[in-house]
Amino acid sequence: MNALRNLTLGLIFAVAFSGLARAEDAAIGAFYGTYVGKAIVEKDGAAGERDLNVVIKPFRKGFTVEWTTVTRRAGGKTKRASYKINFRPSRREGIFASAMKINKFGRGVPLDPLRGDPYVWARISGKTLTVHAMIIMDDGGFEMQTYNRTLTDSGMSLDFERIRNGRPLRKIKASLERQGE
Repeated sequence: MNALRNLTLGLIFAVAFSGLARAEDAAIGAFYGTYVGKAIVEKDGAAGERDLNVVIKPFRKGFTVEWTTVTRRAGGKTKRASYKINFRPSRREGIFASAMKINKFGRGVPLDPLRGDPYVWARISGKTLTVHAMIIMDDGGFEMQTYNRTLTDSGMSLDFERIRNGRPLRKIKASLERQGE
């Protein structure tokens, strides 16, 4: 009986303590919405601008992040790139696995980085939703892309960094305004 009481008290303490430790983290619902803004791009010492659109919304028990980047090129041409990644809760608190393909059991799972696909995961720390993408290059090197999306009073700030084999390639900073609220 004493062992059962100790186990019960231990579980209650662990649950209460884990809740306190994560209390400063925003729930994913705080990020839901549409955000629009412009980014300043640093590459090889030069700066440029991009239009950004980010949508974060519920997806089953997790969430979806969609984003579009429009780059203006010389001569008035534009390049548009759009991405969409679904995330589901992992077994670890505050860490979300990407659900970019469906396995044979119908469950969304991450892609395989050893096949050249990006391995993507997300986490929430404080008011920041971070999405990491790791790519194993054909030569065995790696590339990491990190998107830190931090909630602000008017929307969110974005800090993006792309690193290859430990060497920074690109940094982008942006301020995005929440739309429709």
